[in-house]
Amino acid sequence: MQIFKTKLEFDFMGKRKAALGISLLLIAFSIASIAIRGLNFGIDFTGGYLIEVGYPEAIELTPVRSALEKAGFKDAQAQHFGTSKDILVRLAPRNDINQADLTTQVLNVLQSSTEQTVNMRRVEFVGPQVGEELREQGGMAMLIALLGILIYIGFRFQFKSSVGAILALIHDVIITIGVFSVIQMEFDLTVLAAILAVIGYSLNDTVVVLDRIRETFRAQRKGTPLSILNLSINGTLSRTLMTSLTTLLVLVALFFLGGEVIHGFAFALIVGVFVGTYSSIYVASTALLLMNVSKQDFLEMAKDDSPVDDMP
Repeated sequence: MQIFKTKLEFDFMGKRKAALGISLLLIAFSIASIAIRGLNFGIDFTGGYLIEVGYPEAIELTPVRSALEKAGFKDAQAQHFGTSKDILVRLAPRNDINQADLTTQVLNVLQSSTEQTVNMRRVEFVGPQVGEELREQGGMAMLIALLGILIYIGFRFQFKSSVGAILALIHDVIITIGVFSVIQMEFDLTVLAAILAVIGYSLNDTVVVLDRIRETFRAQRKGTPLSILNLSINGTLSRTLMTSLTTLLVLVALFFLGGEVIHGFAFALIVGVFVGTYSSIYVASTALLLMNVSKQDFLEMAKDDSPVDDMP
């Protein structure tokens, strides 16, 4: 078959030890950051008030934050939202005041800090109990998604390939979440949705590579596992790069042009595409080599399939 005559262009597996070291370092760093710094959960998970206001002209954050602190809102977080004319204020839940009075107080404080006219855009409130439930349900959704994928992989591949695919998924999820912990970018429901999308993207890319590895092992009469893995990866390289680049093109456009609301979503997917592409090439394939994969592993799977008379 023509697909197995792909000329070897890159010795991916020759760099597997360095890649393994980088992966282990990134995973360790991510886990350490999550354990020590944690995640900067958004209002979806922590509960509280979110107040968005607009100004006719650009406004500096320093006087806004100073005014909020002097007014007693010491836990308030103020940041630009989309443009320098828009500000987003986050406040922790409060039981001593209702939403209408709190909104009025914040608006008055913001107005006193500038000569510009402050326009109220929106006010959102999430109770702490609801936020906790969303956090628990979000984590459960991720676990259920991973469990379903593990079941699929178990039926889809033989044992060694399944282990490689699972390790690639775990690798991608930990590092993507770790990036959010390191830079302390807000982690909300949209980011959680992006993490679930990353799981699907990574699995799809890994399945393509593992399928080619299985087919190449069955079709090649000669060759070491190392050379067959290199041949397989090079055979899917053009497809992998095309998929990744076109996906990144859309995500970068969303990140820069889609507005502040989906910054976290787009950023998580951008990180996930990079990490997922890397893990499909190195993590899953390296795992096969570490488990001493051989042609016999795939011939056993093919016993009840189409004829394999051309196999030695």
